[in-house]
Amino acid sequence: MAASWHEALAYAKEKNLPQVYHDCDTDTYGACRTGEPQGSFKAGVFTEHRCICMPAHLTSEELTAKEKKFREENPEW
Repeated sequence: MAASWHEALAYAKEKNLPQVYHDCDTDTYGACRTGEPQGSFKAGVFTEHRCICMPAHLTSEELTAKEKKFREENPEW
């Protein structure tokens, strides 16, 4: 896991993954394959987390701006 969009992009590049995400439930960042759910297991049950996923070809500045806009337009999320 990463602590920023910048670190998530570096991980995506290293592992050749097409997407980066911000897990809003754990406040962590990461990289993943398209359609790969993010979440956690508790007592053998998978709970999907609320994540903002975007293409890894964007810059960290673009990712930050897009996330900010999304949060402004969806304050309840």
